[in-house]
Amino acid sequence: MNAAQEKEALLWGMVGITLFAATLPMTRLAVGTTELPQLSPWFVTFGRAAVAGLLSMGYLLWQRSQGRLKLPVRAEWPLLAVTAFGVIVGFPLFLALALRHVPSTHGAVVTALLPLSTAVLGALWFRQRPSNGFWVCAVVGSGLVLGFMVWRAGGIYLGAANIYLLIAMTTGALGYIGGARLTPRLGAEQVICWVLVCSLPLTLPVAAWFAPSHATEIRATSWMGFVYVSLFSMWIGFFAWYRALALGAVRVSQIQLIQPFLSLLFAVPLAGERLDATTLVFALTVIATVYMGKKMPIAAHPAPATTAKTTATKPA
Repeated sequence: MNAAQEKEALLWGMVGITLFAATLPMTRLAVGTTELPQLSPWFVTFGRAAVAGLLSMGYLLWQRSQGRLKLPVRAEWPLLAVTAFGVIVGFPLFLALALRHVPSTHGAVVTALLPLSTAVLGALWFRQRPSNGFWVCAVVGSGLVLGFMVWRAGGIYLGAANIYLLIAMTTGALGYIGGARLTPRLGAEQVICWVLVCSLPLTLPVAAWFAPSHATEIRATSWMGFVYVSLFSMWIGFFAWYRALALGAVRVSQIQLIQPFLSLLFAVPLAGERLDATTLVFALTVIATVYMGKKMPIAAHPAPATTAKTTATKPA
């Protein structure tokens, strides 16, 4: 990846994580708390995907009218399924289930662990070899963010919410990398649109099943949270994020280390949280590790060797 591609990847990555950063407080607003529940986590998960899926259908039809529509080929359908499992069901569902029981600051542990998970999967899928220095920065940065979130939450306790967060983190990273693998041919916008449209036979009926029977009793702020995660978290944010990952999955993944602190910034006006000096110190420290990690070399695996006796290449 040359300097121009790296700059473009980092720019798209920042746009994506800025949009994603509000997902935690907005999801918290949408689902409410155990004391004052609002929208069902199941409705928020499948409803937001259904709304984004219908918008995606319109977008793909427009692309077709412009002669720019690219149909997934047979070999890409398994990747579409993996991506849908990760970003349509796994991450949003288990995040919503967790945020019904814990505040968004505690839930930000997910975004603290996502960069390391995405980097590991990205290195394997994209056949990249990050240097030892890169891995040190990734582990240190993730440790700093995780430590900060533990301090903010008063400690991580065993329970269903933390299991949900762990599953959300794992499936989210899987969905990110699956989408990034599809982006070079289909394009970032069409990848998420195809994933959402192909998921409509599942998302529409499940969303209808869990739709609130008395919609007028739901707070306006909860509907605002639902609209945001439908438009930006589930759709527009992926336009930028998949484009960034396709340009440089391992390096761009580390930008996510900044996302928890952006989530806290958004939580100030949305949830009335206070941003203190300790938070700023941690944020600056983590950003420094991201910067250092960005400077560390990342090499691609050499192309597998071929011989005259075989026409198939073997993994290196």
